[in-house]
Amino acid sequence: MFDYLNQSLFAMFNAAPGLSGWRLHGAIFAAEWVVMIVPLGLVLMWTNGAPGQREAAVRALLTAMVALTMSKLIGLVWFHPRPFMAGIGQNFLMHAPDSSFPSDHGTGMFSVALALMLSQLREVRRFGMALLVLGVAVAWARVFLGVHWPLDMVGAFIVAAFAAILVDTRIGEGLASTLETLMQHVYRRVLAAPIARGWLRP
Repeated sequence: MFDYLNQSLFAMFNAAPGLSGWRLHGAIFAAEWVVMIVPLGLVLMWTNGAPGQREAAVRALLTAMVALTMSKLIGLVWFHPRPFMAGIGQNFLMHAPDSSFPSDHGTGMFSVALALMLSQLREVRRFGMALLVLGVAVAWARVFLGVHWPLDMVGAFIVAAFAAILVDTRIGEGLASTLETLMQHVYRRVLAAPIARGWLRP
């Protein structure tokens, strides 16, 4: 049932043979580079230093760490071949022949997006919603190019949601607070000079 549904959905989304031009390059950009918005956005939230933004950035980082750890463990326990490993569909993106379920790209983007959407700050929630939309685009692109099954992305969203719920508990909040304190200490020691010159917020 799982494989039948995966293959049926994959046939709907996977690109046709001969994909080229802007559609190919646009899909590759979405599949490989859009994810870089996540670390860049979290760094900017941290360096901006506005009240609540650093806390939200740390909680999002912790959520991603939990989600990606869960993703790796699932991949170790249950190996599921990628479409090109099974000789199914078209593949337009080089990728190692490792387990496909769940998608690390999807897990990373969805986990940060969902964690930010739980913030009390409106601007942080908006950024989280934007990341969620971009995460869907990344998920589509990686299926379109043939390196993932559609249910890899569904699994990534479920893992991300579970991680976001865990970090939103009292224990998760405590861990995030400890991590934020540690990061503040390292940040202020390593970047003491630019902070003293007013280039960065303390």
